[in-house]
Amino acid sequence: MNKFIVSSSPHFQSKDTTQTLMLDVILALTPAMIASVIIFGFRAAVIILTTVASCILSEYISRRVMKRRQTVGDLSCVVTGVLLAMNLPVSISPIIAAFGGVIAIVVVKQMFGGIGQNFVNPALTARIILMNSFPAKMTAWTAPMDHSFSDAMTTATPLGVLSEGTGAALPSYLDMFLGNTGGCLGETCALALILGGIYLVARRVISPVIPVTYLATAAVLSALLGRDPLMDILSGGLLLGAIFMATDYTTSPINFSARVIYAVGCGVLTILIRQFASLPEGVSYSIVLMNILVPLIERVAKPQTFGKMKAKKAGDAK
Repeated sequence: MNKFIVSSSPHFQSKDTTQTLMLDVILALTPAMIASVIIFGFRAAVIILTTVASCILSEYISRRVMKRRQTVGDLSCVVTGVLLAMNLPVSISPIIAAFGGVIAIVVVKQMFGGIGQNFVNPALTARIILMNSFPAKMTAWTAPMDHSFSDAMTTATPLGVLSEGTGAALPSYLDMFLGNTGGCLGETCALALILGGIYLVARRVISPVIPVTYLATAAVLSALLGRDPLMDILSGGLLLGAIFMATDYTTSPINFSARVIYAVGCGVLTILIRQFASLPEGVSYSIVLMNILVPLIERVAKPQTFGKMKAKKAGDAK
């Protein structure tokens, strides 16, 4: 006679592991990494390698100190390192970049129990902390295709030009689509980010619900406020955040309706911050704020238990 085994959900079996999922994300980020090196030069590769190395070492050492099972092999720390680098300017000091990796892994991730336990995105939270700690260095933008190290030409980002209202010429849509503009390493080339997003959706690593809803909400609100919706989508970290960070498994909702509410909130906050706040960019703060609200959103948008209505009707009949 076969044993009847009772266990907790989920009951579906899959060949996917954390490592394979993280490897897919790394592959999806590869076009953006390559584009960053082409646009900003070899220093971009140095920053990426620095943040990845910092995250790996931070995870290894913190797990040893906390006497917990090593999780470096699941590659989640590598993904955090790459995403952190994608949110940094190429002019940032490698020491500051490495410090950001320590914050992301030790403070935001491991102090809350490790992968699956952190309630906010580690890379974005580290970026916010660095922005508030080193504001001048985190907003020193280098002109694209200027690969000199010592006397690189500084420039303004499209969002900076819009926010300051100086009348300076904005880059064309084509330049922004291809990445020929100032900004963080991973946010300038929309083409590379879209290719990565298509790969993740095709591999079923992420659902298109959050990215599409996020971008659509931002575009609609941008138009209602008299802004340029396409400029808002192509500029700043909107595509990077919508595709790679708002979809983080740990910090985003599970069910469909909660995902929609979460993504709408991200889109609304992003545009409101861009329009009314002193900062030209709002993606990082928007996603982190909505990360914090995820438990409440999931409680409000909790799906109905199967058979609940039927049982209620049966009780009323009695």
